[in-house]
Amino acid sequence: MASLEEIRAERLKKLNDLISEGVSAYPATSQKTHFIRDILDDFDARASREEEVVVAGRVMASRGQGALIFADLFDGTAKLQVVIKLPETPESVRDFYERFVDIGDFIEVRGILFATKTGQKSILGRDVSMLSKALLPLPDKYHGLQDEELRLRLRYLDILTSPELREMFERKAKFWQTIRTFLIEKGFLEVETPTLEVTTGGAEARPFMTHHNDFDLDVFMRISVGELWQKRLMSAGFPKTFEVGRVYRNEGSSPEHMQEFTNCEFYMAYANYDDGMKLVQELYRTIAREVFGTTTFTTRGHTFDLADEWRKVDYREEVLRQTGIDLATASDDDIKNKLAELKVKYDGNNRERLTDTLWKYCRKNIAGPAFLVNHPLLVAPLAKKNIDGTTAQVFQPILAGSELGKGYSELNDPLDQRKRFEVQQELLAKGDKEAMMADWDFVEMLEHGMPPTCGFGFGDRLFAFLSDKPLRDTQAFPLVRPKQG
Repeated sequence: MASLEEIRAERLKKLNDLISEGVSAYPATSQKTHFIRDILDDFDARASREEEVVVAGRVMASRGQGALIFADLFDGTAKLQVVIKLPETPESVRDFYERFVDIGDFIEVRGILFATKTGQKSILGRDVSMLSKALLPLPDKYHGLQDEELRLRLRYLDILTSPELREMFERKAKFWQTIRTFLIEKGFLEVETPTLEVTTGGAEARPFMTHHNDFDLDVFMRISVGELWQKRLMSAGFPKTFEVGRVYRNEGSSPEHMQEFTNCEFYMAYANYDDGMKLVQELYRTIAREVFGTTTFTTRGHTFDLADEWRKVDYREEVLRQTGIDLATASDDDIKNKLAELKVKYDGNNRERLTDTLWKYCRKNIAGPAFLVNHPLLVAPLAKKNIDGTTAQVFQPILAGSELGKGYSELNDPLDQRKRFEVQQELLAKGDKEAMMADWDFVEMLEHGMPPTCGFGFGDRLFAFLSDKPLRDTQAFPLVRPKQG
């Protein structure tokens, strides 16, 4: 078997031979008249009238030689068999193909549509020209890219040679299209908010920091899809807004977590978290039916049906049921001892981080569909209090042992918000890198007045769960370390 270097050298020779004969191996234009999918959709009628078309695409396979050559041409929409057959095909065309065309090249074929004796839809090539000469080969047809890092580094080849992967990304595009359509039809206005912020608001996560040269100012890449900005739009008089965009969190990687991903957040005035739960339930069911064609999923060892009734899981009661710890009365040491007993690792020693870690142990046992409610106030610094004064009006969809979204009745009391920001400031000062930064301009906005509002955020993780794939695998180009040397 020839080495990669030998294959490249042979193809480079063909390229130089093309150039020496005055043929451009990388022309700027194509004479393509149709996409292959359009041809196949109306193939019988086209073939019956011996219609001549020009198709273009990448050679994915090639077999035969001499008087009869077959090739599979793929243009991103579908594949079509190319047949080069003497004497119907000019000998000069056959010679051009044999001398210069390799698997992986982009070519253009002019010819007549016909079906072979076995019924294979094909084009009889009468002219072939080069559109882009590939100097490196495609992965092996049967084994593809086996090395995980190489597969992600050469993601374009991974997608090209894996129909299942292409289908997943097409499904992901439909996922976001469905969400946009759903929200727009519900009267939401799509907006854009800053991705560079002086303070990161709307979530608890460690941010990426960069420098704004013109202002000589350190800024942060956002960790939420404009939560505090969209709330400003509620104050400005817009009744319903949403945004789909990238967010960045400088944290560890896992099958459920990435440093860069896409989320959606929506906000609706004159609504609370009960209204939000109704809308989210309808939205998730719509996504399931329109994108996946089912409401029943098996993922991460759980099976659930989004068409079932969504029960409400009380945060405190569930932790007590599963661990015996009552968060209302337990000390920090009680929680630490329980985490040690459960062999659960945790970062940070403050109450918020300990509480969150204990809950995350419990959630993995809930298949859903369910809504987690009545979060301790400490873990919800932007949500309204419940009447008890110790829990917040937060809701999170629980599917397959994980939270797949978060929403709440937004806190619009400026005095209460100021106090909660002060608590988060204390946590930051004590070294909690995930505590929320205070945004005093946001507090000033609240003092001007914001209507009762419900907000909700979700995104890529939902798609990954419903696809039963790690989050990294559902990203077209996840970050990989640069090549060494």
